[in-house]
Amino acid sequence: MTETRRKVLEVLAGKTVSPPPIWLMRQAGRYLPEYRATRTQAGSFLDLCYTPELAVEVTLQPIRRYAFDAAILFSDILVIPDALKRNVRFEEGHGPRMDPIDVDGILSLKPEGIAEHLQPVFETVSRLRAELPAETTLLGFCGAPWTVATYMIAGHGTPDQAPARLFAYRNPEAFDHLLSLLADVSADYLVRQIDAGADAVQIFDSWAGVLGEEEFARYAVKPVQRIIASVRAQRPNARIIAFAKGAGQLLKGYRQATGADAIGLDWTVPLSFARELQKDGPVQGNLDPMRVVAGGTALDEGIDRILDALGQGPLIFNLGHGITPQADPDHVTALVDRVRGAR
Repeated sequence: MTETRRKVLEVLAGKTVSPPPIWLMRQAGRYLPEYRATRTQAGSFLDLCYTPELAVEVTLQPIRRYAFDAAILFSDILVIPDALKRNVRFEEGHGPRMDPIDVDGILSLKPEGIAEHLQPVFETVSRLRAELPAETTLLGFCGAPWTVATYMIAGHGTPDQAPARLFAYRNPEAFDHLLSLLADVSADYLVRQIDAGADAVQIFDSWAGVLGEEEFARYAVKPVQRIIASVRAQRPNARIIAFAKGAGQLLKGYRQATGADAIGLDWTVPLSFARELQKDGPVQGNLDPMRVVAGGTALDEGIDRILDALGQGPLIFNLGHGITPQADPDHVTALVDRVRGAR
């Protein structure tokens, strides 16, 4: 009996696979009519995240359509502050909202009961591993402490995360305490996802790009390194992708500093620079999501450039950020076909 290949795991182990495996950030989402139908059935967004039957269904929808090489758990990075009792809610047209936290609030955070609160997520992971095709890699994930903290400080998303940056300058000790707590809670969260059946995990630092060099080292690198060291201390064979969106030149040395197996690249990372980063190990990315909206020549050219630049090394083909609701599902079919047709 031949052993099942999970191509994403092969790349995470440093191998070059041709054509490269492919999955897309936010591949389960509003661009798919079947997702919109399930989302309506769920009621609130958090109910969708916390109802294993529905979370499994939306995770599987893009796998049924496109047979991606990886499925990523359907959840949200803000389930961690929700488990910390920050009154997280998602308002239509406004996105996530929660009670803003201050210094006293940070010092009174108690990380008890989090695993119990997040038990539905772990149940979703175990159900997914049972239902997914054997060759499909199952990815778990969490938000990086810096990105999660930005929402906790402001109580909502902001264009440049000025509230969190200002808070960190004014209250450095409290902010470091928050990041350390989030790192420890997130490490436990990832270990439990791995134990439930996740083959690998990704850490999303969606707001890393607003940080200067010194701040990036302190608020982006250090907490992610803490997560990865903790996960590896408990599960030495864990495979971990770190995605620091917008970090640009600061990605040089990011893999080595954090201990990640692979680094995710956003679409602004020059392919010449991406090639240099790939010399040190696997990279993931980095097609502009707007090319998927545009389709046609723009889509084809973007795919070909990435494959030409990075296809001879360890590459997981992905977008440079999440797929957008405006994307045409047929354009995603064309994307998958073109990547898979590459040799």
